[in-house]
Amino acid sequence: IEVHRPGVGRLLGQLEANNCRNVRVYAEDAVEVLDQCLACESIDAFHIFFPDPWHKKRHHKRRLIQPELVSELTKRLRPEGYLHLATDWGPYAEHMFDVLDAEPQLRNVRGTPRMTSPRPEYRPQTKFELRGERLGHAVWDLIYRRR
Repeated sequence: IEVHRPGVGRLLGQLEANNCRNVRVYAEDAVEVLDQCLACESIDAFHIFFPDPWHKKRHHKRRLIQPELVSELTKRLRPEGYLHLATDWGPYAEHMFDVLDAEPQLRNVRGTPRMTSPRPEYRPQTKFELRGERLGHAVWDLIYRRR
């Protein structure tokens, strides 16, 4: 699910180049797709990698990871499904931990709240991640499983 049209085009090109056929791509707002297209307990995993951190405090309300969205994502996860978030912005990682740890249906796969996971092999390095590493930013992978 991506609202940025050039990102959707890039993804479609990568899917074609890798002969991927079992993928559904939505060029829409994630909240609308959740509300209109995804049934409860129908999804094995959600991957949200490097969403815009909206650095300025007055813009924090625009951050994608908010309690309401995480609640909706959790409802759509199958039991034992997981939510994997990644960011290279420390204050946003702290915010993500706050939101995920407050969701009663989720548990950190590391067994301890506020514990990051090593980058799984399945997560590609994004251009945002590589840029962050060049700037000296750490990367946080947060993986939480539905109870």
